[in-house]
Amino acid sequence: SNEWQVVHLATRAVGGAGLVIAEATAVEPRGRITFADVGLWSDAQIAPLARVARALKAAGAVAGIQIAHAGRKASSARPWEGRQPLSADAPKGWPVVGPSPIPFDGASQVPQELSAEAIRSIEAAFTAAANRALAAGFEWLEIHAGHGYLFHNFYSPLSNTRTDAYGGSFANRVRFLLETVRAVRAVWPERLPLAVRLSGTEWADGGWDIPDAVALARLLQPEGVDLIDCSSGGNIATAKIPVGPGYQVPISEAIRADVDIATATVGLITAPAQADEIIRNGRADLVLLGREMLRNPYW
Repeated sequence: SNEWQVVHLATRAVGGAGLVIAEATAVEPRGRITFADVGLWSDAQIAPLARVARALKAAGAVAGIQIAHAGRKASSARPWEGRQPLSADAPKGWPVVGPSPIPFDGASQVPQELSAEAIRSIEAAFTAAANRALAAGFEWLEIHAGHGYLFHNFYSPLSNTRTDAYGGSFANRVRFLLETVRAVRAVWPERLPLAVRLSGTEWADGGWDIPDAVALARLLQPEGVDLIDCSSGGNIATAKIPVGPGYQVPISEAIRADVDIATATVGLITAPAQADEIIRNGRADLVLLGREMLRNPYW
């Protein structure tokens, strides 16, 4: 965490955002997307992130943070350097992990298959990161389980070919996420919201789809998850995604209609009237803005 990050995030709060969620924050070093990513795997990282939380709250926003593990999509170059995957022995690279030795694409590393013991250690890393987020003063916690990162690698039948308790059936493929949510909710206070970001569909034949996401949301709700942040894609490099204004809103609508849980929607929502329509017509409980807030912090 540095001056740029504090000013960047606090500017959105000054602009009037009710909630600002700090970026994907790695729970262990090998869970970073790039070497330059923010993390919460050490107590030394609490104080810098506490500056972010204080700045957000001082400017009138709820301070949120997203904790994450990039799985097989870790060890990449920074966006402005091309985003390309880096080999394990590259100067800024490291070995990546996943449910099965299936690479994201032809340029990516083959992930090391996680043992059941290693899975438990990552669950513990998420729990420790949640405790540190609380200590830093954040009041909204989101577990990133979408976009082709580690939890998504597990729940997708296209990236998980395991034959143990964490692979095969739907129940086995979602087990890692459910166990992690249970452990995190045990340390994250009931009075504070816990959200989970899911990819509602992979946009790929035979892959994870909206009925799967609805079924997973139904399992997450009794574990104390307060909101599903509904995104999509990210796990299948060749997927053809029909990107357009509000293209992911149907995912939020489907989950909200079928499960007694709040939802957020995200993706190519740019106009206030568009966001207002989504909320007014009960298609989501919360609209999250990304690029539009980068373009205009005073949206």
